[in-house]
Amino acid sequence: MNLALWIVAGLLAVVMLVGGVTKLFVPKDKLAATSNGGWTADFGVGFVKTLGAVEILAAFGITLPAVVDIAPVMVPVTAVCWMALMIGAMLTHLRRDERTAVVANLVYLALAAFVAWGRFGPESFGG
Repeated sequence: MNLALWIVAGLLAVVMLVGGVTKLFVPKDKLAATSNGGWTADFGVGFVKTLGAVEILAAFGITLPAVVDIAPVMVPVTAVCWMALMIGAMLTHLRRDERTAVVANLVYLALAAFVAWGRFGPESFGG
């Protein structure tokens, strides 16, 4: 179970990092032109860039605290925060009738829920 939690956290970290870097460094008009970028029309540049920064921080928060053994409780806390972010993303995509994106967000939410459950519960880092 511990290995599965590490793998899922690592996969989520990659998703968070790639998504965050893209939102932070790719111009909004180029994001909007992609197949999954229509949602950016509903938000300002500042929001999109801030969201990118938050996703980058989440990528580190879901793995790094446990790796360096400094405040490892931040791993499940980050997973819960990611779940909240995915709920917001799903609502945005539902409003825009972007069902494929909703499914992807639901998968990310489920993976984060698994990490939160595992790291708060049976495989917590507390000792």
